[in-house]
Order: sequence, then C-alpha cells, then structure tokens
Amino acid sequence: MSYTPTGYAPYDFANRRHIGPSPREMAEMLETVGAESLDAFIDAIVPADIRQTRPLAWGKALSERGVLERLRNVAMKNTANASFIGQGYHGTFTPPAIQRNIFENPAWYTAYTPYQPEISQGRLEALLNYQTMMCDLTGLDIANASLLDEGTAAAEAMALCERASRSKARAFFVDHHCHPQTIAVVATRAEPLGWDVIIGDPFTDLDPSRVFGALFQYPGTYGHVQDFTAPIAALKDAGALAVVAADPLALTLLKPPGEMGADIAIGSSQRFGVPLGYGGPHAAYMAVRANLARSMPGRIVGVSIDARGNRAYRLSLQTREQHIRREKATSNVCTAQALLAVMASMYGVFHGPDGLRAIAERIHRKLVRLVKGLETLGFPIQPASFFDTVTVECGPRRDAILASALREGINLRPIGETRIGITFDETVRRSHTEAIWRAFGGGMADDDLTPEYRLPDALLRTSVFMTHPVFHMNRAEAEMTRYMRRLADRDLALDRAMIPLGSCTMKLNATAEMMALSWPEFANLHPYAPADQAQGYAEMLSDLEAKLCQITGYDAFSMQPNSGAQGEYAGLLTIRRYHEARGNGHRNVCLIPTSAHGTNPASAQMAGMKVVVVGVAADGNIDVADFRAKAEAHAENLAACMITYPSTHGVFETTVREICSLTHDNGGQVYIDGANMNAMVGLARPGDIGGDVSHLNLHKTFAIPHGGGGPGMGPIGVKAHLVPHLPGNPAAGAFAISAAPFGSASILLISWAYCLLMGGEGLTQATKTAILSANYIARRLASAYPILYSSAAGHVAHECILDTRVLKERAGVTVDDIAKRLVDCGFHAPTMSWPVAGTLMVEPTESEPKAELDRFIAAMLGIAAEAEAIVAGTLDAEDNPLKRAPHTVEDLVGDWDRPYSREAACFPAGSFRADKYWPPVNRIDNVHGDRNLVCTCPPLESYAEAAE
Repeated sequence: MSYTPTGYAPYDFANRRHIGPSPREMAEMLETVGAESLDAFIDAIVPADIRQTRPLAWGKALSERGVLERLRNVAMKNTANASFIGQGYHGTFTPPAIQRNIFENPAWYTAYTPYQPEISQGRLEALLNYQTMMCDLTGLDIANASLLDEGTAAAEAMALCERASRSKARAFFVDHHCHPQTIAVVATRAEPLGWDVIIGDPFTDLDPSRVFGALFQYPGTYGHVQDFTAPIAALKDAGALAVVAADPLALTLLKPPGEMGADIAIGSSQRFGVPLGYGGPHAAYMAVRANLARSMPGRIVGVSIDARGNRAYRLSLQTREQHIRREKATSNVCTAQALLAVMASMYGVFHGPDGLRAIAERIHRKLVRLVKGLETLGFPIQPASFFDTVTVECGPRRDAILASALREGINLRPIGETRIGITFDETVRRSHTEAIWRAFGGGMADDDLTPEYRLPDALLRTSVFMTHPVFHMNRAEAEMTRYMRRLADRDLALDRAMIPLGSCTMKLNATAEMMALSWPEFANLHPYAPADQAQGYAEMLSDLEAKLCQITGYDAFSMQPNSGAQGEYAGLLTIRRYHEARGNGHRNVCLIPTSAHGTNPASAQMAGMKVVVVGVAADGNIDVADFRAKAEAHAENLAACMITYPSTHGVFETTVREICSLTHDNGGQVYIDGANMNAMVGLARPGDIGGDVSHLNLHKTFAIPHGGGGPGMGPIGVKAHLVPHLPGNPAAGAFAISAAPFGSASILLISWAYCLLMGGEGLTQATKTAILSANYIARRLASAYPILYSSAAGHVAHECILDTRVLKERAGVTVDDIAKRLVDCGFHAPTMSWPVAGTLMVEPTESEPKAELDRFIAAMLGIAAEAEAIVAGTLDAEDNPLKRAPHTVEDLVGDWDRPYSREAACFPAGSFRADKYWPPVNRIDNVHGDRNLVCTCPPLESYAEAAE
C-alpha cells in the first residue's frame, strides 16, 4: 500500500496557535518587505554585535494537553490548608457567575487600559461602581479605580500626605497594629526620600507635631477595633493628614474612617470575591476627601458627556499621571488591578449592601462561637471586642498547638513566642471551628448557634451605604449574567480585534495558559502559608526564573514587583542599595533620555535619584555625545542610566554597547527597561550587552493579559553583583516593594505555561514574526504616513511610528480624529502622541494573522483617503466622518443631515458588516469631565433624564 502521511503538526502550539501568520502568509509578507527569508531579514535588522550566540533551549515544547498535565502535577504539590492566618488576606467565595463571566472571560481580561473611553464604557462603568462602593464604605468623597495591593497603597498614601499636608515635618507615623508587610513597604518607600518612619501606639506614642501624616489599621492586625477620632483630630490641628487602612467588609458593621475624620482610607478588596492566589493579584483601594482628589495617585473614572450630550465615562484628571508629568507625577503608578476591581465591584453588586452586611455578621458570629469555646478551655483572648480576628495567649503550648492544627489541615498565625492569631472569613465552616478547638485540646461540637456579638458598641455603623440602584438590582443569576454581558458588549478587547498599541504588546493570551488560575491548589493558597505547603509554587517559580535568566542573560530574578513601574522602582532601589553597600551612597544621578517611558523619571525620583535628561538625536536615537558629556560631568555622583532597548522609537540602536560602557566607565549601573523585550527574546539578551538590571513586563512579552488596566507583573533580573540587594520577605521586615513575597504570584503561572508551550525555538520564532509584522505594516503604510524613525536600511524593530501630522497639516485631521475613526473600523487605536506628539505608534505583535494586519492597513489607508477628500473639497473640512467619529447606532437610525452618507459614516474601509462593533457613545468631551468632576455613580435622577 502506498500512503503519504501529512506533515501537519496539530499540537505545535507556537506555530499553529500562538503565531498568527501562516507560513504562506509569512512568505507574502517577506515579499512585501523585500526579504528572501525570515532569518535573512532578521539578520539585516538586529545588530550583529548584540546577537546571542546560543539558542534558547529547555527541552521540547509542550502541547496544550501536555502543559495542562504539567500544571496539574505541579498543583498537586501545593497543600491548600484552610487558612486562618489573616494578616490582610482572606479566604473568599467567588460567585461562579463572576468567575465564569468576568475572571475567565476574555472579553474582560484581554482588554487594555481604558484610555480610549468610547470603546471602554463597560469596564469604566464597572470601575465606577467600584469607586462608588469604596466611597460609601469608607465615608469619603472620591476613590480611585484601584491600586496594586494594600502595602503599596499605604506607601502611596504616605506620599500623598507629604505632598498635601501643611506640616513641614519629615516623619510619618505608623500604627504598630498595621500588618507587618505594610510596615515594610512603607519603610522601603520612605527611606530614599529621607522620611523617618515612627512605629508605635497611636494613643501613647504619636506626637502630631513631629509628623506630616499617620497610618492607622482598622481593625488591627491582631484584631483590635479602635476609635481613631481623637488622634486624627490632633493630627489635623498640627497640619498633618490621617490615613486609615480599613477592611471594607468590616466597614459594613463598623464606623467608617470618614466619620472619624480621616483624610484618606486605603485597603484591599481581595475578600470581595478575589482568590488568594498566593499573594495576588488583588485590587487595593484608596479613597480621599474631595480636596485631595487632584493629588491622589492612580486612575480615576469620571462621568462626562459625549457629542450628543449623553452621559459617558472616561478616565479623569490624567494630567496627574506619570506619562504626562514624568518625575513631577503624583507617583509612578502606570497600571492598576482593573480586572480584580471589576470582580470586587461585581461581588458588591451581586450581594448588595444587605448581603455584604449579612456575610460580615456571619463571619463575626462564627468567630464569637470559637472564642467562647477557647475561653472555656482556659485560653486568654485579646481583644475583648473584635470583628474577624483575635489573638490567643498560649504560653509554652503555642508550638504544639500550631503543629496540632497543621495535622487538622488548619493554618494559624504564629505571633511572637507564645501567641496565635486567628482570622475568620466567609469560607469558614463548623467543621473548621471544631478542628481548631481540637488543636487547642478541646473536643466540643459547634452546635450552639445562638447568635452573639462582641462588636464595640461605640463603633457600630449607623450610616447607610451602597444606596445607588446598581447595588439594589434584581440579583437573580439570569439578570446578573445579562448585566455582565451588557457591559462586556460595550467594550472592544482582543477577543474582537487586534489592539495595535505601541509599547504595549497586546499579544494572544492563550486559554491553556489561563486555566490553572482557577484551580483551588493555586487559587486558595495564602501568601504566608508555610513554605512546605507551596512546593508546587516553588517549583514553578524556580523553573520560570531559570528560563527568564536564560532569555535575558541575568543571574537571578526577583518576582516581587507586581507591575512594570514597580519593577523599575525595585531595580533602581537595588542599584541604590548596591552603591550604599560599597560606600558610594552619594551616587544619586540617573541619566534618562527624553524619549523614555514616563514611568522612568517618576521611578527614579521615588528612588531618591536626581534625574538628568539626555537628548535624542534627529534620527531618534540617544545622542551619544550628549550622553557622554553628562556621564562624565556627573561621574562622581552617577548612579545609573535608564534606557529602553530597542528604543522607544522602535529601532535597534547600534550604539547600545557604547552607552552601557560609558555608564560603567563613570561608575554607574545600567538599567535596561524591558518594555520592548518582545523584539529581543531569542535574538539578544540585555544582560549580555551591558545591562545590570532589567524589569520584564510579563503582561506584555510573556502573555499575561492586561485585564483592562491590570493585573501585571514586572519582575527584575540582575547580574550577580546585585543579587544580595534584591527585595526580601515583606512580613519579615525586609526591603520590600510589594505586600507579598512573590507579588501577584498566581499569574506567574501564565508566563510559565507560555514558555512551556512555546519552547525556546517557538519564542524565538515569535520574536522574528513580531519584527516582520511591524515592518510589513510600515512598508504598506509608508506611502500615506511617513515612518518617523527607522534604521539606516529603512527597517523598524517590533513597532513603528506613523507620522500622522501630515494629515493635520494638509487636512486639519488630528491624531485624535484618526483614533476615533478607527473605532468605526472596529479597531482600538495605536498608541497616541507617544513618544512623539501627534503621531501613532503601532505594535502588531506576532499573534495577529495577515488578514487582521491587512484589515488594519485598509482602515488606515481609508482614513488617509478621507483626509485627501477633505483636501480635494469633496468632504467638508469640519463636518466629515473623521471629525464626527465614532458613529453609533443612534447616528445610523436617527435623523441624518450630514454631507456624507450613513454608509460612509458607519462602514468605512476595514470594518465588518455582519459582525461590526458599535461604540455605545459618541466622542466624549474630556474637558467637560475634568471641569465637572463626578467620580461616583450618577444619582437615579440622571438615569431618568438620560432616558428622556
């Protein structure tokens, strides 16, 4: 029998699933760019002197089935004991409707930060719900749309106090009942800025005249529930500000911080349905009084109007942010935890205020029953009044009790030498209570369900909260599911279309990479669980570190930074600590090119460094002569330089080794920003070309989804001499960047699975394809839009800058007009006006098939043709599809008096017809939104007005 089998490999994940263009499509693209082969093309683009000589290799790439089996085997090495450790982390039950429709839904997790609000109305509404919920619970006026974790939120609050207080003091007070990891993060933030941190009892040790602010924990880490009204009043009399770190669930029963006089409240919303995940990701919150709104860090969702006067949501007060103010920004925060904030907000909608209060009461009643049993066994309990946490004095029996609890599958919190902390949450069952009693030597049954409360009478909440109709909607799952679906349908995410944002790397987030996040062995682990219960996580972390070291040429990684900006900050502090250890603490100058990401100068400022700006030459590359002059001029105090490679202009600069050498020769360390690592993996290693430290945006290069504005991860790789100076264990009081030792540990599973699925060869092929796709777009669009920067041979790296200013000069069409017209075509706009004002930076990534690239090209050429029609006079200069974009269904079906057709308005080149994306609002008025700042859900009357 003669039979010729197929050569097709269906389980080749890299080439069949992740990389978009097929071999035939790649051949067509190579022909367009004038290259004989992909390898020859890459050889012509990446400088030979930086090419790595050894290929990435860690064994055969796994299939999707294979990687799920590997993940399952690793998961089984974790032991998800019932956790009563507390310390700011709680067991929670994620409603299955939220797990399936938000957490596991690519319509939510593949979206980008809502900088284009017209295509982000769904998640903006969900985040506005979050802000409203946090304002109501804390009793304050305005909240942001989330921060990274409670520890970093406390550090941001400290910085806000220093900026906004009237006090000239240089110290910050921290309640000794704050969580230990929070204290560590706050102390780390304060040190390079020259602020003293005073830790003590706020009722006996606080001298308001010595501090610019104070942080109180409510309830305290050991369970104390205290009224801070008096110390807050004393702070205000001295011109200082007060911060309360508050558990939002406790605030359903207890007096809110705003009613104590607090200026700022921060905390974690993790227990609102977000899994523990061995430390994250979780959404922190910050709420402030109205007078602090313009100084508050993080993103703020506000209410504005669109071109028809209809209500619309947008990000407000962006001039506070790092991408605009650079080293003068309120912080270096460039992301948040949007996906987790959405989950928490939906948890609030799902349960409503009555449900949240009932959950809080149930937790408290169960803990009271536990305490009564422990008291009958003779154990002293503190405090007398509490919410969900108590501390038990055990004397010399403490370690035996802890060991007995472990045998029962229970994790308790050791405190000092003789005490045990116990924190209850909504997952506690009567069997858990009985197991804890057994660990303490009792054999009682938890069968006396008589309700009893030990809340402090003077601190019971009397004010209403969460009164907006969204928190009182019909809670049948059918209605809840439809609400989540309606919001998702308003948005444009990667599950609908390519998102060609330059410097953002919106690549495929494969389903197989995501699945393990929901598995209880990974999801239900407390970040401070005993290490022997997290052997699966340890194996994953070790293997991922080894792979990242091989990819980058560095010797070790810290996984603690839970965003790219946090990675920058961690890397610069590591450099600072290195210089100090060598007796060179005076080195504090950081050279940063004008083209750098806005987070770079903001991070340098936070690390106590003085930013010296280096010029950029006409070709977009770093001005080497200027760099040399400034490095030599500051040689005595040079701490570091921060560069991005390939450059932020999308080009492989040939002088990168020279820049690194100049820095080293003048005593500095080289920080290579890993934002553009998607153009380097498998081709060049930052550690080989002179880098001492880099952060990697795992939410870019290594497939963690952006989540609509977070989560992300920014681990830092370092050379061997910097390893002793990396972040340590926050709970042990070490130098700490984030509240958990491994940051948002659970999403590291995504990057690990990505590396396993792709293999070294697949990762390298992905890099080559990303570079090819960018050059293909640049070549196809160059006739209509000049490519602003390229190599001497006319090539770009993995992204390109389209000079759209030619349309402004010829036809009065702005970059904003182009971005909004792309919405009509069914696309998220490329990065606008960065790094060059009035331009678009396009990064297609390796995941987009040629058909999608061609659709985008058709859309951009169509826009250029419409601009030419304006020049020719066939389209009106003011009333045309570009100026009126985006167009909604209301435009399509309403009265039509425009000098162009409905067809031209709604179905431009590149758009779909049957599957067209319709934006829910017209162009949004940004000025109106900032001048009329509304950052909570509009009142019920406004809904009625909108309906009319």
